[in-house]
Amino acid sequence: MTQGLILVDVQNDYFAGGSMELFAMDKAAANCHSLLKLFRQKHAPVFHIQHLATREGATFFIPNTYGCEIHESVTPKKDEPVVVKHYPSSFRDTELNEILRTAGVDEIVICGAMTHMCIDTTTRAAFDLGFQCRVVFDACATRDLEFNGQVVKATDVQAAFMAALSFPFAQVISTEEYLNAQC
Repeated sequence: MTQGLILVDVQNDYFAGGSMELFAMDKAAANCHSLLKLFRQKHAPVFHIQHLATREGATFFIPNTYGCEIHESVTPKKDEPVVVKHYPSSFRDTELNEILRTAGVDEIVICGAMTHMCIDTTTRAAFDLGFQCRVVFDACATRDLEFNGQVVKATDVQAAFMAALSFPFAQVISTEEYLNAQC
C-alpha cells in the first residue's frame, strides 16, 4: 500500500488569537509537524488542504487574510500539493481524489482540524471512495460545541467523533503509535 498524508486545515485562524481558536491546537499542530517530518523523510506523498471561506457571513478563513494561511508549523514545500476547498469535505468539488489516485495512494493518514467537521467528513468521504484511512487523533483538534442549551466540552466532542470514526471508517491511533509502527 502507498500511504499519503493529508493535513486538513492547519490554518492560522484555528490558533490562539485566530477567529476560530480550537482547544489544544498547538499540541495537534506539533503532532501534525511530527507526521509531516516523517513523511518527508520517507519521501512519501504529502497533501495540504486549505479551506477558503466563500459563504456569505463567514467569520474565519476569509480569503487574502493571515487567518486563512497555512500555519508555519506545516508550511508546504513547493512539490507538495495544496488543495483548496470550500466545504467541510476535502473531496467535495476539489481535485483531491484525482491527485491521490495519480500518486498511487490507496491509504491515507489524516490529521488537522476541525475534528467534528472537516476531519469527520473528509474521512467518511475517503472511506466511501475506497481509501484505507488512518486518523491520528492527537494530531486533530476541535472546540466546545453547544446543543439544545448544553455545552459539550471539546474533549468530549473529540472522543465522540473519534469513537464514531473508529469503525468502520478508519483506524484511529495516536501520533506515538503511528510513528512507532513506522520504525
